[in-house]
Amino acid sequence: MALKQIKNKIVSTLKTGKVTKAMESVSAVKMRKSQAKAIVGRPYVRSALHILGQLAASQEGLTHPLAQSRGGNKRLLVIVTSDKGLAGSVNSSVLKCVTQALATADVSSYDAVCIGRKAVEFCKRNNVPVVHAFTNISDDVALADVDEITELVLKGFALGEYNHVHVIYQNFISTFEQEPVKRQLLPLNIGEIEEIMSGIRLKNEPAEVTSTQLAGTTTYTVEPSPAAVLDTLIPQLVQVMIYHALIESKASEHSARMVAMKNATDKSKEVAKALTLKFNKARQAAITAEVSEISGGIEAMK
Repeated sequence: MALKQIKNKIVSTLKTGKVTKAMESVSAVKMRKSQAKAIVGRPYVRSALHILGQLAASQEGLTHPLAQSRGGNKRLLVIVTSDKGLAGSVNSSVLKCVTQALATADVSSYDAVCIGRKAVEFCKRNNVPVVHAFTNISDDVALADVDEITELVLKGFALGEYNHVHVIYQNFISTFEQEPVKRQLLPLNIGEIEEIMSGIRLKNEPAEVTSTQLAGTTTYTVEPSPAAVLDTLIPQLVQVMIYHALIESKASEHSARMVAMKNATDKSKEVAKALTLKFNKARQAAITAEVSEISGGIEAMK
């Protein structure tokens, strides 16, 4: 490789490193905000699921329409991904989980609610019907942001269009660790509620806390009637579960992107160093060749 080509590659690599360094800094700021939001929201989500678990285990909860499987043969998947790439395996892991879910039945028996452009693109590639697509959702996710999603889910299930509704998202564990999970939203399932609760770790909480310990044995006195309370409460708690999926996904996305950009920056430095060494060797070889030619010419003139 010519010296000029090597030098151009060094310049190009260093420029790429500057871009990834800037993206790393931006992602680090977003990561801290999204992680803080996810951690702060976890006690609320866990308390809400605690109440839902208690009520769902009651006789009224078990016979509630939202706790009964419908007769339809279609399933609805709520797929949560990011709008942008360059975030490591965050999106690919979620989409792999979706692929595994689709493999259990014919694709035509599934509909999808896509949150994020990557989910929309995946469904188009795999011919999965998209009921609705939500993109460019702000990092400052609020409960109001999931109202339309919740309404779609509840309406489709209540009308008997779907016999099951699942949400697939990236669960945030730490800056360097995220896990794709698939959770059943409807019909209500006590086992699924406990699974979600056991996956929610509060700050400085020991890992030995179990779902049984979280469920507790609280007894509620329900007024005006269990049916009236459940009709209002269950849709709100389904909304909380979707909200939880979104904030966990946002925290996972920015954490993974920050790590990916840091790795890219470090790699660009390594490549630039290796190219610089190669450039110096090539330049030294060219200088040595020129000196040899001059020495040979002088000797020939004697």
